[in-house]
Amino acid sequence: MAEEQISLFNSGDEAASPAVDFDSIPTTDTIPILPGTYDTIEQLAGHCHQCQRCSLAPGRTHAVVGRGNPSAPIVIIGEGPGQQEDEQGLPFVGKSGQLLEKILASVRLDSSNDVYICNIVKCRPPGNRVPSAEEMAACKGYLLEQIRLIDPKIILLTGATAVKGLTGEKRGITKIRGQWMEWQGRLCMPIFHPAYLLRNPSREKGAPKWLMWQDIQAVKAKLDELMAAETP
Repeated sequence: MAEEQISLFNSGDEAASPAVDFDSIPTTDTIPILPGTYDTIEQLAGHCHQCQRCSLAPGRTHAVVGRGNPSAPIVIIGEGPGQQEDEQGLPFVGKSGQLLEKILASVRLDSSNDVYICNIVKCRPPGNRVPSAEEMAACKGYLLEQIRLIDPKIILLTGATAVKGLTGEKRGITKIRGQWMEWQGRLCMPIFHPAYLLRNPSREKGAPKWLMWQDIQAVKAKLDELMAAETP
């Protein structure tokens, strides 16, 4: 897919957009996934499951589209599916997912109601390697459509690949984690990937797990603030 993905929030004349050939979208990365292509997450998932837009498709067991509430106030974006995710067709179901659930529960966030979880790419890279720029570009249209349909108040980007894949930001995660940033009018926060926390189990002040605790509390406080502002 071309490097320039049409902005999700452009306010151009939609009537002037070319007609979408739905049958062609999953089979070639030369046809962009335009904003407004899908009416529902279910429709998008149907295309993901038959997608052949990049070289990851032939090696997958399942496309891993997402899980959680499709109207959630928080979207959590990871890097890509691992082996267990590929086998089950759901994101964050291995040890990283179990830790993520505990992190959310620690501030009374329910993974079934308060969040929607997905990845930069929907198919498992071989050996769990980092997705290539071409693979991320081929899949980005799906991600942008997920964000548009869910319309979250907050986006959490877990790890440097998720940050770079969505925003183009190239700084390391240790430099930007816990900092609020704006992308396409959306409030985003980069956070450590749970897998990184599993490799760094110390809970001492300043350690990754301690920093994550600060970050997730800030996220919950911001969500509460945003929700309160909407209450009549």
